[in-house]
Amino acid sequence: MFLYEAAALGAATLWALTGLLSASPAQHLGAIAFNCTRMVLVTLMLCIWVVLTNGWGSIANDHLVPLVLSGFIGIFMGDTALFLTLNRMGPRRTAMLFSLNAPMSAILGWFLLSETLTGTQIFGIVLTFLGVLLAIRFGKRKSQLHKWENIKGPLWIGILLGIAAALSQSVGSLIARPIMETGVDPVAASSVRVGVAALGLVVLMRLPFGWVKPAGHFSLPIVGIIAISGFLGMGLGMTLILFALTGGEVGIIATLSATTPAIMLPMMWWRTKELPAVGAWVGAGLVIAGSALLFAS
Repeated sequence: MFLYEAAALGAATLWALTGLLSASPAQHLGAIAFNCTRMVLVTLMLCIWVVLTNGWGSIANDHLVPLVLSGFIGIFMGDTALFLTLNRMGPRRTAMLFSLNAPMSAILGWFLLSETLTGTQIFGIVLTFLGVLLAIRFGKRKSQLHKWENIKGPLWIGILLGIAAALSQSVGSLIARPIMETGVDPVAASSVRVGVAALGLVVLMRLPFGWVKPAGHFSLPIVGIIAISGFLGMGLGMTLILFALTGGEVGIIATLSATTPAIMLPMMWWRTKELPAVGAWVGAGLVIAGSALLFAS
């Protein structure tokens, strides 16, 4: 009876888990090298699946430019900013900042596509932003010493990177939305978008700048964790969401998939042995409530 809703919660849980899995290898390799490795591995996984399911035929020539642009902005720029945020802000704050992509998408849809925003949705947007601010400002107790709760560098840079990640994701999704509505195979479309990001990151790493080079050495365990992270988050997680949308109500599925910041908190409690602060729980709750109002209409 609740199979589709369970799938959406499963996706949110996988995204929370991959956020924790990614923290150490992203710190070890640096955001660029980590994201490049992840994108290349995920592209290979997706392409193998599309070949086996004959999904390429659903992509027409006029779909390619929007999908390439969506992949460049939403995944190349968005995921790179996301992992730069992860290395500076830790997984909890990064998940909270990235949750802003939902209200940003609603605002962009209103501004660019003349979509209507109801009073309830506007209140949901405000609640979501307040939840993120609360979780960042009051989300840590002084007694919490784990490295994931430390902020590296100026706070405002981390916040700007997180907002850039959420905004890029929103713009990328907005560009891809008309293409997806034509019935394009979602895995084939994802393979194009992720492939563009992988190519861009490979080119970026060839540039003669120290900040784009790996910060640490590659090893089999590190690559294995990256592969698992990519498979769980971008492979299995996205598949569960697509399955959930085939039979569940869009508003409920979208709200359940936005529970990642809250699901991450007990995972961090188990992993770090430190109980998250009250502000972190309240902020995550406000994000879920805001998402529920945003997607209710």
